[in-house]
Amino acid sequence: MSDQAVTTSSPVASVSDYIDLMKPRIMMLVVFTAAAGLVAAPVDLHPVTSFVALLSVALGSGAAGAINMWFDYDIYAVMTRTSTRPLPAGRVQRSDALSLGIFMSMISVTLMTIATNWQAGALLAFSIFFYAVVYTMWLKRSTPQNIVIGGAAGAFPPVIGWVAATGAMPLEAWALFALTFMWTPPHFWALSLVANKDYAKAGVPMLPVVHGAANTRLQILLYTFALLAVSALPTLFGTGGLIYTLTAAVCGVVFLALAIRVFASKAGDADMAPRDRKLALSLFAFSIAYLALLFGALIIEHMTGLHASLPNYGIWMGA
Repeated sequence: MSDQAVTTSSPVASVSDYIDLMKPRIMMLVVFTAAAGLVAAPVDLHPVTSFVALLSVALGSGAAGAINMWFDYDIYAVMTRTSTRPLPAGRVQRSDALSLGIFMSMISVTLMTIATNWQAGALLAFSIFFYAVVYTMWLKRSTPQNIVIGGAAGAFPPVIGWVAATGAMPLEAWALFALTFMWTPPHFWALSLVANKDYAKAGVPMLPVVHGAANTRLQILLYTFALLAVSALPTLFGTGGLIYTLTAAVCGVVFLALAIRVFASKAGDADMAPRDRKLALSLFAFSIAYLALLFGALIIEHMTGLHASLPNYGIWMGA
């Protein structure tokens, strides 16, 4: 009786693994903010054109995510919370992730340019480049301000949506950019307070690793104040009506209350208690709801006509 050979095989990649490469949760938020910029712009696009524009944004976001997964393979393999992702777990080859990212980048920019205009296509291409190259390959590993500067990548989608509809980038569009830009640091630093040991182990200079948890908690509070100030810009420019204004006010109070509680806690410290950890995670979770609610209010106002029927709070000429 002959011995039977024992063979081993690598895990087989599934469709969900390739979807995970594209960071679908980030993609959904990116598409949502792009939709807000698209519908808030003073031009009505054909539904098919709007769908293709948002599909292009989704593909572009997925492309940037796949390239990020390819480049940060070594970091994700070390960090506990990311070690089971498709590349570190060996279910997808790194070369496949890079190929997917490059291919989707080209498709997304081409689709956007053909469906809308070259300005939207160029801005989408720049946003992919900014996230995949400027943030992932440079800022993330070199400075504790990586999230602050790199946050611009995630702030471009509402401007892209506006440009797709109008071909222009007025201050109203950049107000939505500023809102997302100021939201990013307190959102991500709340998570980094919990994951600071992971970042330290991977050698990533996140703010709590370099400057400590106390400084990070202070920065979260300061950026929250800045965020609340910037959230008033859509109202001042007339982009947001009463629904947006009330949503921003109520959600801003909740955001500030959570930020103050995190500031007063020991979240991120070596002696962090479960309650402190829960406070940081609560701020992180609510920050996602915060951005979704504010941009959702804009979408509801402009898609239902409620924005036009409400008093004009805008101070900007033509608002």
